[in-house]
Amino acid sequence: MSRLDRCYDLADMREAARRHLPRGVFDFMDRGAERELAMRENVAAFERLKLRTRFLVGLEERDMGTELFGKRIPMPLAIGPTGIAGLCWYQGELALAKAAAAAGVPFTLTGTSITSMETIAREAGGRLWFQFYLWKEEELSFEMVERARKLGFEALVVTVDTALGRTREYNDRNGFTDPISLNPRFIADMMLHPRWLAGVMGRYALTTGMPRHENYPAKYQRRITTASSTGPANSLSMTWDHIGRIRQLWPGPLIVKGIISGDDARRAVDQGADAVVVSNHGGRALDSSAATIDMLPEVVRAVGDRTTVLLDSGVRHGSDVVKAVALGAKAVLIGRATLYGIAAGGQAGAEKVLSLFATQFEKNMGYVGCRRVSELSPDIFAFPHREPESETP
Repeated sequence: MSRLDRCYDLADMREAARRHLPRGVFDFMDRGAERELAMRENVAAFERLKLRTRFLVGLEERDMGTELFGKRIPMPLAIGPTGIAGLCWYQGELALAKAAAAAGVPFTLTGTSITSMETIAREAGGRLWFQFYLWKEEELSFEMVERARKLGFEALVVTVDTALGRTREYNDRNGFTDPISLNPRFIADMMLHPRWLAGVMGRYALTTGMPRHENYPAKYQRRITTASSTGPANSLSMTWDHIGRIRQLWPGPLIVKGIISGDDARRAVDQGADAVVVSNHGGRALDSSAATIDMLPEVVRAVGDRTTVLLDSGVRHGSDVVKAVALGAKAVLIGRATLYGIAAGGQAGAEKVLSLFATQFEKNMGYVGCRRVSELSPDIFAFPHREPESETP
């Protein structure tokens, strides 16, 4: 029996990933900021929402699909941007993109990936989105956006919530740094995981050489083990006017990720955003952030009739997708879940995670008496959704 055969749910997949990866890599993927309040609250807020069952509605013909930016997807889900897939598995970003294509859902490549957007566009197939941060050297960011446009990426995702960086002391405790430092602690960590060391870092060493951030400008493309491989600095002067400028540069769907209030959602739409992602970066930025599912109704009220509302952070089960859509999200983005799959078994592992979500989503839809996504509404909840105090109109 293979490792994936023993993974019956996402918890099993996470455990397989934990065993396979060095602690430094796993903790970087799995954990949140500071005390990890926001990360835990994202999950707990979904768990507090209870569903009302409804039976005898005729479930022979059910349709779990929906449309996103005018194209059909088999379930309301996409893979969000994550920056560690290429260290979880050899060419992990490409494997993740191929898994998304096989499942028929969009895949978002981050600008910090170690697989180039050219490789993804050439080899992955499927619906491809590109995510980036505005750098202090703004023109370099816009050059990267232009590359993505020429390669035919469908949508552009602008992440706005992490310019100040993160507070994650466990990275220091694990000796896991950026650039990667071959310090005694991390070397020992790698040696304790020989399958990962040979199958990931060893394969890179024997083929392309140690990875680098392939989407960075040429002057920043240094090996991730090079002491001077610090990348471009994020911009601290970004304003809503920058979203308007990006809107002028990008012809396709423009998605602003990192929205947690109705006010900011309105500002994003006023600057031309085609979608907003209600997101607190998976609890990896502001540790005292409100849970995204709690803030979703406020954002939907503010802009739901003007733009597409998406959600990420805390999504761990198909029932979470049901709950988010019922509260007004068009679809959800998942990150850690498919990273667990990639780390546990490459493309096959990610495909299994997506299959688990699809099965869970379909069953939960049926239990609440919905035969199609359009039937999901707040009526499926057993108790009224309790929201934080909303902003003054």
